[in-house]
Amino acid sequence: IDTLSGGRFRLGLGVSGPQVSEGWHGVRFANPLGRTREYIDIVRLAIARERVEYHGKHYELPLPDGPGKALKMIIHPVREYLPIYLASIGPKNLELTGELCDGWLAIFYDAEFAPELFASIDAGKAKSANPDRPFDVCPTIPMIIGDDFAACADPIRGYASLYIGGMGSREQNFYNRLACRMGFEREAAEIQDLYLDRKYAEAGAAVPLEFIDRTSLIGPVERIAEKMQVLAKSGVTTINLSGFGGSQDERIATLRKAAEALDKSGAGD
Repeated sequence: IDTLSGGRFRLGLGVSGPQVSEGWHGVRFANPLGRTREYIDIVRLAIARERVEYHGKHYELPLPDGPGKALKMIIHPVREYLPIYLASIGPKNLELTGELCDGWLAIFYDAEFAPELFASIDAGKAKSANPDRPFDVCPTIPMIIGDDFAACADPIRGYASLYIGGMGSREQNFYNRLACRMGFEREAAEIQDLYLDRKYAEAGAAVPLEFIDRTSLIGPVERIAEKMQVLAKSGVTTINLSGFGGSQDERIATLRKAAEALDKSGAGD
């Protein structure tokens, strides 16, 4: 992918959750922070085309009691160093992101709530060998352009309710916890109850308009331009836009409108 993109690829990693880790990958969701730390070490060795020999608490490469041997990639990446981003939500995982990674893949990013999250990232940077290195803050942000503000929010409801209500168990849902930390504890509990009862439409309807507004780019171009200014001032350096609904041509038109909004905002200068 880095070759196809002309050296613009950024590798995003994430810890996932117990249901996916144990249900799909067959790996116990134990000590996810320790596993992530070692995983990043191993990926960096592989990308650098070094023979991967690693002796950690969680990963042993090659296994010491069999025919395995240390191997290296046979392909030649465009760059010897690929930026690694971590999709992190909780305080300790955010701290790990600041310590080890080149960027942060955020979800449900809210400029008002951002200082609490950046405090964890900055704590990790302080422990890093290079705390002043460039660091990319790259939230995934839903975007719908239109004059009717509330109507623009409606297509995002299913996306938000899936994560807050159904992406994990009742006992362990990182997105639900994030919504609670943002001040939507009662609403997050209601969304989860409805979603786990398979009342998906009701769960979407229970997502507050305020939550969608704080974590999305919706409304006319001028309003989105103002929101982009707020995002930039809060610390965002790259926006990973997620267009909702419509045909491919309509999504391309949305991207053009996004570029127009960015020009109006002055945040891309």
